[in-house]
Amino acid sequence: MENTIKIEYCTQCGWLLRASWMSQELLTTFTEEITELTLKPGTGGIFNITANNQLVWSRKEENGFPEITELKRRIRDVIAPERNLGHIDRKKTPTN
Repeated sequence: MENTIKIEYCTQCGWLLRASWMSQELLTTFTEEITELTLKPGTGGIFNITANNQLVWSRKEENGFPEITELKRRIRDVIAPERNLGHIDRKKTPTN
């Protein structure tokens, strides 16, 4: 199956570095699953991430940017739901 990721980012806001860092993280984590990753410049404060044309993150809807672990979970849930993400999937235990 073809799995595509698109990160739309605002050039006016200077979010290219954030978008490219997130794309590097996703490509490193999902080396076998991602067949195409696109960075799409935009304006107006946009920062949207889609997986297989399904919106997984919108800065405006979520009121900010994703933590990379949360983004990886959401991407995984769309492109490889059976995949275990190792330490990202482990539940945190409360400390004494």
